[in-house]
Formats: sequence, structure tokens, C-alpha cells
Amino acid sequence: MVTCYLRYIIDAGKLKEFEHYGKLWIPLVEKFGGSHHGYFLPSEGANNVALALFTFPSLADYEQYRIKMAEDADCQAAFKYAEQTKCILSYERSFFRPVFD
Repeated sequence: MVTCYLRYIIDAGKLKEFEHYGKLWIPLVEKFGGSHHGYFLPSEGANNVALALFTFPSLADYEQYRIKMAEDADCQAAFKYAEQTKCILSYERSFFRPVFD
């Protein structure tokens, strides 16, 4: 299992647009075999940092998702929405593996 952690720097004045963007991606990740754990929007503290977490059974499954999403019309529309609204200023992606015992 591998969990993708996304840390976004967002335009704090476009929180509503970023929330819409997140809602677009949750079913898209699941469409390609992932389990989305949600988007986390600013509450207290920094008003321009948001997070997202989703898991795939393996890194190979995640890599297949990346290939498929590059050709998927709904995924491309979600990317275009973020580009048009400029709600995302930057992001970083990291991968983690869980330890249960």
C-alpha cells in the first residue's frame, strides 16, 4: 500500500474554487482504483495551505493511475479548471507507506 500526500499552496481568496477542484478529484481517484481520504482545507493557522491524501494498493497501481488519468477527459477537465481559476499556486507530492504493527 502507498499513500500519496499532496500539500498545496492555494490562493486564500479562492478557497471555494479549490474546494470544488477537490470535489472533482475524489471520484476520479476512486475511478482508477484508489481510495481517497479527502481534501483538508485551512481552518486555523495558515490560510493558504491545503492537503489531500489518497491510497493505492501499490506504487505500480499508482503509476497506472497516472498513465490513465493523463488520457481521461474528466481528469483533464479538472486540471483545466484549476489552471483557469488559478486557485492552486503550487503543490508538492510525497509518498508514504503505513506501519500497522
